[in-house]
Amino acid sequence: MADGHGRSNEQLYKRACEVIPGGVSSPVRSFRSVGGSPYFVARAEGAHVWDVEGQRYLDYVQSYGASILGHAHPAVVEAIRKAAGEGTSYGAPTEREVLLAEAIAERVPGCDMVRLVSSGTEAAMSAVRVARGFTGRDRVVMFAGCYHGHSDALLAAGGSGVATLGLPASAGVPAGAVADTVVAPYNRVPEVGRDVACVLVEPVAANMGLVPPQPGFLEGLRKACDAAGALLVFDEVITGFRLGSGGAQGVYGVRPDLSVFGKVIGGGLPLAAFGGRRDVMDVLAPAGPVYQAGTLSGNPLATAAGLAVLDLLDEAAFTMLAGRAAELGPALAGVIEEAGFAVQVPVAGPLLGLFFADAPVTDYEQAKASCGSGLYAALFRALLERGVALAPGPYEAIFPSLAHTHADIEHTLDQARAAIASVPPPG
Repeated sequence: MADGHGRSNEQLYKRACEVIPGGVSSPVRSFRSVGGSPYFVARAEGAHVWDVEGQRYLDYVQSYGASILGHAHPAVVEAIRKAAGEGTSYGAPTEREVLLAEAIAERVPGCDMVRLVSSGTEAAMSAVRVARGFTGRDRVVMFAGCYHGHSDALLAAGGSGVATLGLPASAGVPAGAVADTVVAPYNRVPEVGRDVACVLVEPVAANMGLVPPQPGFLEGLRKACDAAGALLVFDEVITGFRLGSGGAQGVYGVRPDLSVFGKVIGGGLPLAAFGGRRDVMDVLAPAGPVYQAGTLSGNPLATAAGLAVLDLLDEAAFTMLAGRAAELGPALAGVIEEAGFAVQVPVAGPLLGLFFADAPVTDYEQAKASCGSGLYAALFRALLERGVALAPGPYEAIFPSLAHTHADIEHTLDQARAAIASVPPPG
């Protein structure tokens, strides 16, 4: 159905496909894995988005976790409005980038120094470069199912069962780019040799559904890195300032040498950061020999938005966030189980996952097996028809925000009960 301006989701998608590869600016927005064409958002407020046809959705995407306060929070909007009136980019240092770096360092123990960048990809890529420059080593260990952006060296795919040398996971990535990337199974501590510069990990894996760390996994990585003289790097683009003020490292009590942040700290605008030990970060130019730069790094609008968000994230806010997830997770699992489906709805702080599986998922191979059933796609479409929007892909997490109310949770469960009843049982 078109709106008063003659626009419809389908019409816009057809136009987009003519000028944007695949019709979307990021593949995760595509509906390829769930079928159909995407809805095009016209506006958003709080826990909801509205598409160009006027349809309202209760939104659990929340910009893939960036909108922790909910969409268009008044304090964030006002901070951006005020900053924009003073200019949108200078190519020079600003006070707010200092304030944001200080705010991150205050909240994350061991994050002595911080460099602001514009995307999680850029932050992860730069953190690896710093680790290599600091250690003088080339090899990087990462984990199957974790995602650290789309830089060549981190787009590697590993074999199942044992750690393997990475192979390119994307066309256009030369084999040489991942020749020093080792991919290991998540939740198993790999051997870390003295040729390893760093071990890079999502402390809570949120890019293969949601897979929390097993007891001893993160501690084992810390011990293995210390023994080999390698650096431990936590990718907290999703978990940072969402699981708590200190991120996953604060929750699990394991301190990395470097950390990567994004999403929440930009308040919904393009901003990310990496930081860590002072002696490690001192290798960055202009202080040291490792080069990294960005014209829009520390953008004045993004830093204003990020500071506004962090100012509102006190302990009460994190308690409320976790409470929403704790309320939704078990109840959603119950609704789906009552319909006769085996399901796992893992919860980690305010994050949720959804796997159609009969046992907890602990690694990427198990996640793939669950996601291959097609049941997520069927439930996604049934929920979307009823005005509840999950991410259009089974490997994404579910993101309640501070704008989601108890009534929203109840509404979600009511719609989920109706939606799952329309999904044909497997077999």
